[in-house]
Amino acid sequence: SSYERKENYSSRQRSLSPEDRDVERDRSPSPRKRRHSDDSRYDQEYSRREYYDDRTSEGRGRERHYEKWEDRESDRREERESDRRKQRRYSSPDRRSPERSTAQSSLAHDEATSKKKKEEVDPILTRTGGAYIPPAKLRMMQEQITDKNSLAYQRMSWEALKKSINGLVNKVNVSNIENIIHELLQENIVRGRGLLSRSILQAQSASPIFTHVYAALVAIINSKFPNIGELILKRLILNFRKGYRRNDKQLCLTSSKFVAHLMNQNVAHEVLCLEMLTLLLERPTDDSIEVAIGFIKESGLKLTEVSPRGINAIFDRLRHILHESKIDMRVQYMIEVMFAVRKDGFKDHPIIPEGLDLVEEEDQFTHMLPLEDDYNPEDVLNVFKMDPNFLENEEKYKTLKKEILDEGDSESEADQEAGSSEEDDDDEDEDEDGKCQKVTVHDKTEINLVSFRRTIYLAIQSSLDFEECAHKLLKMDFPESQTVSL
Repeated sequence: SSYERKENYSSRQRSLSPEDRDVERDRSPSPRKRRHSDDSRYDQEYSRREYYDDRTSEGRGRERHYEKWEDRESDRREERESDRRKQRRYSSPDRRSPERSTAQSSLAHDEATSKKKKEEVDPILTRTGGAYIPPAKLRMMQEQITDKNSLAYQRMSWEALKKSINGLVNKVNVSNIENIIHELLQENIVRGRGLLSRSILQAQSASPIFTHVYAALVAIINSKFPNIGELILKRLILNFRKGYRRNDKQLCLTSSKFVAHLMNQNVAHEVLCLEMLTLLLERPTDDSIEVAIGFIKESGLKLTEVSPRGINAIFDRLRHILHESKIDMRVQYMIEVMFAVRKDGFKDHPIIPEGLDLVEEEDQFTHMLPLEDDYNPEDVLNVFKMDPNFLENEEKYKTLKKEILDEGDSESEADQEAGSSEEDDDDEDEDEDGKCQKVTVHDKTEINLVSFRRTIYLAIQSSLDFEECAHKLLKMDFPESQTVSL
């Protein structure tokens, strides 16, 4: 250590003689020089250390640079390899083998042709009808098909039948119902009975205000095709039961209203209506009572005629609900209004509105369908199904349609002839009466006397004094036969 060196140096200086000390002093550098030499030695060591540090840092930088360069080279190699793979996969037809190129070109051609075929077939043969085809184009496509029994032709005729039935059902009203029936019979409604049933039920649920019109339409169809009327009634019963289970008040209101009007048209039996009312009032709620009251308003007059005991039991149940059950104030008011309507004789709710009594009583067909039976809605009739005997069935319907339309024309002509004969008879009677002498008629009922006394009584009661009363009586012109009564 430095301390030991100093001790050695001082002991050695003590042991030397004065002459030797001078010589030693001359040899040894001065403290300034010694400090300088120490500084120079430190600078050399520091510069040497910096040199080695610089060399090591330069080496490390070179190593980092070399690593980055290697990473870049590896990335470039990977990119080249991926480009080569892509070129091999998507190489041009010229570089491929001729057999492979021809096979792939044939496959691409087949795919293109299959796509074109699909695009051509889709508008016709899709399950839901596909894209809209204008009627003129549809007729042209039907004319181009030579095989009338083929799948494409049957599908196009089915689409045309569906559009025609929907359009006619949506256009029906009181004024044009006879024309609509005539146009409906031109279509094959036996084949499209599922479409007809669905269209009528959808139209009635969308616009319940025209329920009486749709009921008259169903009554006319039921007189010619009872199986179609039965199918509509079955689906209607199932809709009511579904709405009752789901607590769907709107569905219950529309379906019950339709059943009531069908009962008025003698398509449904009154037992079905009484069962529906009993079900609605068995466990009364505000909604079920509202549905029952709307049902009674439409069918109450008919039920009063055909089943007075049943309608009396229904009103007794309503009276019990009004007094005993805890229901909303609005529903209580509805029940009270229902009793007032019954008291007035359902004058605002006739059995069949004017202009819709179009079916003769002997042509009516009433279906006895209970509420709780299991029914098949026959939803398969709503979708297209190929008919192997398509042409035969079409010919059968044409003959049936001709019979129905000829029968209707003969009935209308008979009615016109009967009306003209009645007019001729009236004219002849009038001529004979003119030739005969005038006959005087004597009134024995005293109706004129009662009205005369009422007029006198009102004149007296409305006068302030005797002078005004006398003035009013003098102004009145009475025949001589009534002066005694005056």
